[in-house]
Parts: sequence; C-alpha cells; structure tokens
Amino acid sequence: MAENIGTSNDGGGDGYGFKEQDHLLPIANVGRIMKQILPPNAKISKEAKETMQECVSEFISFVTGEASEKCRKERRKTVNGDDICWALATLGFDNYAVPLKRYLYKFREFEGDKAANQVKVSISNSKDDDDDDEAQKQQQQSPLMFQHDWK
Repeated sequence: MAENIGTSNDGGGDGYGFKEQDHLLPIANVGRIMKQILPPNAKISKEAKETMQECVSEFISFVTGEASEKCRKERRKTVNGDDICWALATLGFDNYAVPLKRYLYKFREFEGDKAANQVKVSISNSKDDDDDDEAQKQQQQSPLMFQHDWK
C-alpha cells in the first residue's frame, strides 16, 4: 500500500505531520541575520529572504545529517558540537569547521565558568550586592556575545 506523502492538497505536509515551514528557520530570524551584514539603509527583498531561508535550512539539514550518521555508526544517540565540527570538515567546509571549533571551546569554557560562579554564589549565601550583581550579569550573558574573532 503506497503512502500519500506531501501532496499539494494536504497543506504541503511530508506525511509525518510536518508542514514545509516547520523545516525552515523563521524568516524573521533569517532577515535579521542578513541585515546585520548590510549597510543600515540597505533593503532585502522578500524573495531574497525566502531564498536564504531555504538555503540555510538545507545546509543545516545537510551538516546535521552527516553528524547524525557518524553518531549512528558509533552507536550514540546524541549529536554534539564536536560532531557538527567533524561533519563540516568531512563535507569540505574546513573554513567553517576550524573557527566553529574555537567557538565551541570558548562556549564550553564560558558555560563552565558560569556554572562554577553559580555554585560559588549559592554556597556562600552572601547578601553582598556586588556578588549578586555579578551573578546576574553572568546568567544574562550568552556565548553569542563573544566577538566573532574566528580567523
């Protein structure tokens, strides 16, 4: 018995309950990222955003699929950052794999420092405002705030 997958009259689904839009990054996020690199007065057409949305979503699927296959062969269920870096390098994207690996290292270092500071603050039970302010700053920061010094 043939399964009806992704016909035009079913809302563009894939047979698994997902619409095509469910496989794409939100277009507002794509547009925001695109605007960051353009001059302030530049405009981006809807078509350009949609094209980029398709491309980046396909790229993510491509790289993640390669990483997932590696995990499957190694009998692991969780894809991690190292697997993504490996997949990028394997697929010929060394120019991205190397800086992403550096970013991953900084991210892990940041997360470790953040966790250590949270433990320190909870153990001390200090009411010192300076310590509380510092802990709040640590919690609000994101590794994405690192400068993109990837070269």
